[in-house]
Amino acid sequence: MLADTVREAARRFGDRIAYIDDDGRPITYAEVDRASDEVAVGLASMGVQPGSVLALVLGPGVDYLLAYLAAAKLGAITAGVNDRLSSRERDAVLDRAEPALVLAAPGLGSTTHATVELESVSEIARAGETPPPLPPDPDRDVAIVFTSGTTGLPKGARYGNRQLSFITQTDVGDAWGAGGRSFSGTSFAHLGFMTKLPGNLQRGGTTFIMRRWRAKESLTLLARERMTSVAGVPTQIALMLRQPDFDDYDLSSVQFIVVGGGPITPGLAQEARTRFAAKLSTRYSCTEAGIGLGTAFDDPDEDAIVSVGRPHASVALSVRDAEDPDRPEALAEGAIGEVCLRSAACMTGYWHDEAATRAAFTADGFVRTGDLGYIDEAGRLRLVGRSKEMYVRGGYNVYPVEVEGVLSTHPGVAAVAVVPRADAVMGELGVACVVPRDPARPPSLAALREHAAEAVAAYKLPEAIQLLDALPLTAGEKIDRRALREMLDEPPTP
Repeated sequence: MLADTVREAARRFGDRIAYIDDDGRPITYAEVDRASDEVAVGLASMGVQPGSVLALVLGPGVDYLLAYLAAAKLGAITAGVNDRLSSRERDAVLDRAEPALVLAAPGLGSTTHATVELESVSEIARAGETPPPLPPDPDRDVAIVFTSGTTGLPKGARYGNRQLSFITQTDVGDAWGAGGRSFSGTSFAHLGFMTKLPGNLQRGGTTFIMRRWRAKESLTLLARERMTSVAGVPTQIALMLRQPDFDDYDLSSVQFIVVGGGPITPGLAQEARTRFAAKLSTRYSCTEAGIGLGTAFDDPDEDAIVSVGRPHASVALSVRDAEDPDRPEALAEGAIGEVCLRSAACMTGYWHDEAATRAAFTADGFVRTGDLGYIDEAGRLRLVGRSKEMYVRGGYNVYPVEVEGVLSTHPGVAAVAVVPRADAVMGELGVACVVPRDPARPPSLAALREHAAEAVAAYKLPEAIQLLDALPLTAGEKIDRRALREMLDEPPTP
């Protein structure tokens, strides 16, 4: 369906600019279709055929876009590899993917898999040629989207025409056009780009691609291009707000903020809505589920601050006993359990990993997200953390996201993450890793505990504080909790 969508977008939008690369190079919808045809023929001459895996170790940009579309036109499967991973991490992903061919940026090639390093995919294109038409097959795999691998080896979630069609129908329906100007600042190897590309093509908008996301450049684009919406992971929104000259940008055109890729803290949500003077919507899913929940722009203001909203149409949500998720009975309102999702968007399974696939699904077909949360009295899902992030203090479970949500509203806190450290008496104790708004006047541990005391139980309060200039991030722009725990090998500030 991806090949059909780009051809129809070219017919409808023709000379309209589809993407503008980081170097300012524009490409129209018609050129995207034509160039991906030429790249497809080049890939076919190199042995890429239906069912082949093409791995892309390319930064976000037009080259990645064209190679992905070219593979889809051949019936091949694209495995995206985040170019910001270390060489060891890239090798682990490629070993899992077992690609027939790797296209890589200079210096990022593989020594164990057939690789072509190139400056531009135009180097392999066959000018003026087109691939033969591909028969429709809703079950054909299109993409392999890899998990972050922060808690083990990365796993590749398989997505095919059936899932992409469902996601596109959910996002845009049968409508064409109405797309505006926006920027993209995350890796193209991630779930968003790989599964939502058909919908983005259908919208017919113009996307400015940032090869390396930077807060200042993002604000410049928003102001210069008079963009009406800003989207990103919570970290990106926070870094834009922390720009010293944020208030100097004319952001009056921005009407909407869309946040996904991780829970946004209440403090950040409130600040973003106020300083952008825009409506806020949150999105929640995981690599294996495809789509999940969200808040609408016309929902009550509180929804996007305290929750990740309610399920999208045709998505089933169930919060289950984390120790026995195969029990079909959902937990009672307010009870914390593992968040499980089921829809036609869920992955087919993990690439070449049947055991992990079985473990990822419940007996009745729900994806186990690994996130912990509860459904509140308004039917909203509230997250409290990852199952692997929960720690036990003196026999009581503590969920870091719950505590972070309260600490984030302290006026002296710019960013915060709570991680455990071992304790001989209590087992584990919470440490608040804090980026202060004013480094010269950071909040004290006592001030943080006092601020949170009325909202959370005493055993959940942090018992040490670690002041940082910035929270460490993974290649996917998420908080690197493993790195934070390693930092705590050094005694935190009392």
